[in-house]
Amino acid sequence: MAGILAWFWNERFWLPHNVTWADLQSTEEAAFPQAEDLYLAFPLAFCIFMIRLLFERFIAKPCALGLKVQANGPQKAQPNAILEKVFTAITKHPDEKRLEGLSKQLDWDVRSIQRWFRQRRNQEKPSTLTKFCESMWRFTFYLYIFTYGVRFLKKTPWLWNTKQCWNGYPYQPLMPDLHYYYIVELSFYWSLMFSQFIDIKRKDFGIMFTHHIVTVTLITFSYVTNLTRVGTLTLCLHDAADVVLEAAKMANYCKCQKLSDLLFLTFAIVFIVSRLGIYPLWILNTTLFELYEALGNFPALWVFNMLLVILQILHCFWSYLIIKAAYKAISKGKVAKDDRSDIESSSDEEETVPRSKTPHSTVTTNGISGANGTNGYLTGGTCSEEH
Repeated sequence: MAGILAWFWNERFWLPHNVTWADLQSTEEAAFPQAEDLYLAFPLAFCIFMIRLLFERFIAKPCALGLKVQANGPQKAQPNAILEKVFTAITKHPDEKRLEGLSKQLDWDVRSIQRWFRQRRNQEKPSTLTKFCESMWRFTFYLYIFTYGVRFLKKTPWLWNTKQCWNGYPYQPLMPDLHYYYIVELSFYWSLMFSQFIDIKRKDFGIMFTHHIVTVTLITFSYVTNLTRVGTLTLCLHDAADVVLEAAKMANYCKCQKLSDLLFLTFAIVFIVSRLGIYPLWILNTTLFELYEALGNFPALWVFNMLLVILQILHCFWSYLIIKAAYKAISKGKVAKDDRSDIESSSDEEETVPRSKTPHSTVTTNGISGANGTNGYLTGGTCSEEH
């Protein structure tokens, strides 16, 4: 075991040439980041999660009810033992052949069966109230930590001159404010990592999970190698857009459409400018070029920059989705739903009673699957839209 740890913490990988771990041990005169400091993030992540539960119940929920946010979930499908058995034991997205079989067995038309499965899937989705509470918690945290980051960074020389990130590296003492900023951010992302499995599921679950892994790895990696100055710039830059995004979601859940549209477009501008403009020109420029000029090269820098580049790739993916949504907003005159939205909808959703098949039924089926595997059109009708 000692041999494995010695191999993992090899100084020639983690540190610049002629620097050892002993050189970075904290003393009475100066404190430096220590790997064992990061253990504090785990109990703190649990505390943050518990604070979130209390916040959502005793602060966010009363605010939501006061703003008349819809407390009921999606419309429930009417009880049907046969369809319920298919839904729970076989498939939640029946294909055309199975729909036809169920149609004959129940004497329902195909469209009514499709609607039942859509309502049954939506039945498992969270209510607007639940989503509002989650967004309000995230908005509150992001606003707090972003404000803290700005107040901290405006007093530092590396905010205005990124070359100061490498002045005296790696012998840069750890300031208490910086230590607090790092540990709280790391704890929050650990809490997101675990709570993501019980939070509202969205289509980009895998991408978001990858983002959380990369973020936690970057924070941990930069702390251990004392790359904390550039780390604080990266954290603060990313929190800026998240504040506006959560505010836009809350406005949407409150049905304040104009405010939601304005906040979404503001978010789109802030996100694209910060993630596709400032991030590569400010963060990547200093880690790829200024750092190399100041210190030369060592293996940990390659890993660090690789993680930063992966983050930039995720930025490009999300920017594509945002631009796509913004284009819909401009072309249709209102902001379209979030492409990651987890509620399916249909133009025929107001019809709740299944119709029996008649000799004059005009229902036909279409072989092209929708986003969730459902199909079927009414003659002369519109295609069901599933987000």
